[in-house]
Amino acid sequence: MGEWSEYFEDFPEENSANYVNGRFDPKGAEALRAGEAKLLQDQANLDAEIRAIVQKHRAAAGNK
Repeated sequence: MGEWSEYFEDFPEENSANYVNGRFDPKGAEALRAGEAKLLQDQANLDAEIRAIVQKHRAAAGNK
């Protein structure tokens, strides 16, 4: 018996991750996942930048 990934390669319509708004759309689902991943990465970058700014100002305030 093969792995689930092999099954979904043979029958992509059975994979619920290939549906967008109840419609079978593997390319649309992939684009949606890519957009969500980019959004998460952008948010992580902003969070890191905010942490760096806060840390910089805390250090400056501590030296006064």
